[in-house]
Amino acid sequence: MECYNLQRQAACLKKSLFDQGYLDEQFYQIEDLQDEASPNFTEEVASLFFKDSARLMTNIEQAMEKNPRDFNRWDAHMQQLKGSCSSCMKSFQKVKWEHGVLRQKLESYFQLLRQAGPAETATRHGGA
Repeated sequence: MECYNLQRQAACLKKSLFDQGYLDEQFYQIEDLQDEASPNFTEEVASLFFKDSARLMTNIEQAMEKNPRDFNRWDAHMQQLKGSCSSCMKSFQKVKWEHGVLRQKLESYFQLLRQAGPAETATRHGGA
């Protein structure tokens, strides 16, 4: 019974992440690549994303501090993170903050999934 409740909580949390716009269809595509041979594939992809993006944000932040008017240098780093960008420091700080929020929310989601154990495929794309 506890596994069912945890799976239901995980499904509700995932639905909430979609409703709030933190996740999109690409998350489903990544989940579809997960199978018995790699049951934690989605979590591993998310972990790699956070590791790489944290490094890129550090590079962007350092470029902004060391070269506050060198937009070409910023742009090279921004393209690696998310397309071409020439926005100001305030916008970057917002992206950095949202990155942290998403990381916390997905970590909670994956923790619930680990506690719940293997889920039924019928609940994979659905809500609660």
